[in-house]
Amino acid sequence: MSPEILGPLTCLAAYVLGSIPFGLVFSHILGAPDPRQAGSRNIGFTNVLRVCGKKAGILTLCGDLGKGWLVGWVASLGFFSNPWAFLAVLSVVLGHIFPIFLRFHGGKGVATALGGMLGIHFLMGGVLVVIWLTTVGIWRYSSGGAVMAFVALPVISWFMTSDLQWTIFSLLLSGLVVAKHKGNILRLLEGTEPRMES
Repeated sequence: MSPEILGPLTCLAAYVLGSIPFGLVFSHILGAPDPRQAGSRNIGFTNVLRVCGKKAGILTLCGDLGKGWLVGWVASLGFFSNPWAFLAVLSVVLGHIFPIFLRFHGGKGVATALGGMLGIHFLMGGVLVVIWLTTVGIWRYSSGGAVMAFVALPVISWFMTSDLQWTIFSLLLSGLVVAKHKGNILRLLEGTEPRMES
């Protein structure tokens, strides 16, 4: 199958996979509250952890990371050209942020984007995870860790690849994640952003 056919099909499949709201799936299976009805009303790891407990939070993190990693890993196998591989990773993140199953109201894309990066470029993704975990470990702000990691991504990408396509992809992915954290950034600046519990 040619890249002109395989590429768009993969992006469509990635978007649908990204649309699976694991935060809702696991909270429902475990009989926990609907995360959309409490806390930040977000379906991602941090709010599910806060509202539904550690088990639901960890399962959500694994699910959201996993769907991003699967798409990134398939993209890294070289079945199609780099632009389509990058678009597939962007598609799975867009699916999480704007899921077709939830009327396009989803999460902020952090775990799915981290998973996608781990799949498509494990070392680069690993650096992002270290930045995120280190920032969260020191300051206890999950949103701060996410913003720090993805603001750094284009710079890390350029130093690791010196490739224009990689840099453009990194800028687009970072822009998606950081834009979804506009409210968090304002609260961080105001000192009103809630910390993660120990």
